[in-house]
Amino acid sequence: MTEALVSIPALLARNVAQFGGKPAYREKEFGIWQSWTWTEAAEEIEALALGLLDLGIAPGDYVALLGRNRPAMYWGLVAVQMAGGVPVPLYHDAAAEEIAYALDHCGARFAIAGDQEQVDKIQDVLDRLPGLEHTIYLDARGLRKYDHAALTAYTDVQNAGRSWRERFGDELQRRRDGLGYDDTCVMLYTSGTTGRPKGVVLSNRNIIETSKNSSEFDHLRPGDEILAYLPMAWVGDFIFSVGQAYWTGFCVNCPESEDTMMTDLREIGPTYYFAPPRVFETQLTHTMIRMEDAGRIKKALFDHFMAHARKVGPDILDGRPVGGWETLKYRMGEALVYGPLKNTLGLSRVRVGYTAGEAIGPEIFDFYRGLGINLKQLYGQTEASVFITQQPDHEVRSDTVGVPSPGVEIRIDDSGEVFYRSPGTFVEYYKNPDSTASTKDAEGWVATGDAGFIEKDSGHLRIIDRAKDVGKMADGRLFAPKYVENKLKFFPNILEAVVFGADREMCCAFVNIDLTAVGNWAERNNIAYGSYQELSQHPRVLETIRGHVAQVNRSVAEDEMLSGCQVHRFVVLHKELDADDGELTRTRKVRRRIIEEKYADIIAALYSGQDEIATETEVTYEDGRKGKIRATLKIQEAEVVGDSQRMAAE
Repeated sequence: MTEALVSIPALLARNVAQFGGKPAYREKEFGIWQSWTWTEAAEEIEALALGLLDLGIAPGDYVALLGRNRPAMYWGLVAVQMAGGVPVPLYHDAAAEEIAYALDHCGARFAIAGDQEQVDKIQDVLDRLPGLEHTIYLDARGLRKYDHAALTAYTDVQNAGRSWRERFGDELQRRRDGLGYDDTCVMLYTSGTTGRPKGVVLSNRNIIETSKNSSEFDHLRPGDEILAYLPMAWVGDFIFSVGQAYWTGFCVNCPESEDTMMTDLREIGPTYYFAPPRVFETQLTHTMIRMEDAGRIKKALFDHFMAHARKVGPDILDGRPVGGWETLKYRMGEALVYGPLKNTLGLSRVRVGYTAGEAIGPEIFDFYRGLGINLKQLYGQTEASVFITQQPDHEVRSDTVGVPSPGVEIRIDDSGEVFYRSPGTFVEYYKNPDSTASTKDAEGWVATGDAGFIEKDSGHLRIIDRAKDVGKMADGRLFAPKYVENKLKFFPNILEAVVFGADREMCCAFVNIDLTAVGNWAERNNIAYGSYQELSQHPRVLETIRGHVAQVNRSVAEDEMLSGCQVHRFVVLHKELDADDGELTRTRKVRRRIIEEKYADIIAALYSGQDEIATETEVTYEDGRKGKIRATLKIQEAEVVGDSQRMAAE
């Protein structure tokens, strides 16, 4: 580590010197890709930082950022640091109430909003935020008639900064030079699975050391390309699109919109790509849907070569010996099937791919690796600056999350909980010393909240479940809901699942269907439906889900330790679990306590032996209005392996 490279602005200055004319950012707008070099990006960032000084930003001030992935928003992150402030990116799809909590909690004096939607959220709660002095907006559409007393266009702030360069230039340089390795780099809010989100304070040391170690682990380089589409409030996006991008000097590409993301992915062809399992699952679902509609010869060719890819593709990717004929056949498949498919998915150039956040189905994992895509798993969390474990090349498996990342130590305590410490370990939870102390001890060991174990032979970590969710059933057998939920979600027809069973005689489950996959199936089978609710309760859909549950039960039964977690009864819910309804976090993690309270009547029906349940559920519409939907749900019996009662009845 060079002594001077102790902050993101310092890395920016280095990149201007070394890669000044190379592209640092691209953005697609109105169908056209625009590009900024490192030199041009640095000028934009400095102008904004000077403009912030003109607005009165003081060292240590917190500045919230709300908006989708755009170069100007990333420039805002760095400009705030350059001016001595602390950037606080928030989820752009968060409701006004969630934003109000974060803005009030961190005491933000300024906010940078992407567009009218984000400005409106702030305006709706402004009366509860006496500390918020000024909002800067990026997209001016729809804001012309707003009161601009405390509202300024992003470009106007930059222009003011350029005009006042002589006045504030020395002060900006002083603040930039004064940034230290242990000063705060960013504050990110946790997803709030069990309560209010916590502000995780990460230092320059946390971000830069982690970015350096992880970049070297995967041999990332200045010529790499990424697509920045994940929420800017998520720690992964900050590491990939800021930390690693500034450490290595690679280019960050921002899609035009969520709707054009897949098209933009194909056009960019990233070499370094991260996506949560749900994205990979969705891509595979769409591929299979297209193949169902393909001609007979094309479908047969696809099935034949994909079977071969699953058989030998991972071995070829990992450099293990494969017979001459198998290799030749794989090359034929590359020309006829794998290559065109990877190009369609936008993954032709991926050299390093990662997935994390949830377990990914082994069939899905092997599908992509069979295509020759170097897809790997990592395990991490916000408090670790992402990386706890990674999978080294040639040691990639679907059932582990890899070995400790460089600089990371891992231990398993007597209860089975995973602990780690590393250079990326967070500084503290903002304004929450009790939670900080309960999570991180005096020696720097952090409790992950996950239960797992380290394989003796390989040194790989395997995660079982959230430690707080692992419990006992009434008969003393082990209960690990996520283990079963992940198996259920491996099926393209199932979007989400929630399993219950702690301290009970048996396990029951909620299931959400995937409307894209099931809706396409319905259309191909001439099954008419008018809504998600109607489709979810169709007899043939229920029969299909029953088959999936039975298959999962057979798999669970093979694990002697967890065989008691088989699902006995389940219900297909009439609505998708939704973050806006408080049922999921913004990162799509299940909020079990809230779901148990909200759907207590359905859970009671599952365990009381009822055949159906009439229920009423409150929902939140896109415009924030509340409503209620009513439904009668059919409760399903599942086939359970080794169920003595069922066998006796038969």
